[in-house]
Amino acid sequence: MTDDLDRIDRRILRHLQKDGRLTNAELSVRVNVSPATCHRRTQRLFAQGFIRSVRAEVEPERVERGALAIVGVVLDRSTPESFGAFEAAVTELPFILDCHLVAGDFDYFLKIRVRDIADFNRLHGEQLIAIPGVRQTRTFFVMKEVIDNAPLEF
Repeated sequence: MTDDLDRIDRRILRHLQKDGRLTNAELSVRVNVSPATCHRRTQRLFAQGFIRSVRAEVEPERVERGALAIVGVVLDRSTPESFGAFEAAVTELPFILDCHLVAGDFDYFLKIRVRDIADFNRLHGEQLIAIPGVRQTRTFFVMKEVIDNAPLEF
């Protein structure tokens, strides 16, 4: 699918990944095309699904969500129905940032931001282990975020 992208499209995507607040005029200068061409190409990249969204990255500490936990989840059963029920349930929990179905010892990995360990303990006891089909969880608290949400290379 990246064959659909030429050099200019790739440059637009790289610049928008670094700074989604660029105006069309600023972006057009950086990729060396006219503003009209830049706008048309950016709109096409949205329409074709190369760009999913543009949004602000909120500083977790500033909104009292400084603790990051990665939670491995094992379900009771490995069936499409149990996976579907779990996925439907986690989409309703606003503290879950990411949910990934994985191969290996766990069925899912969750990325969760909370205020602190006590906040996590409460959410874990009241909501996470209450999800139907959850047999086991294992939690890893992140000590330092070395790379988070890095731009895609292509």
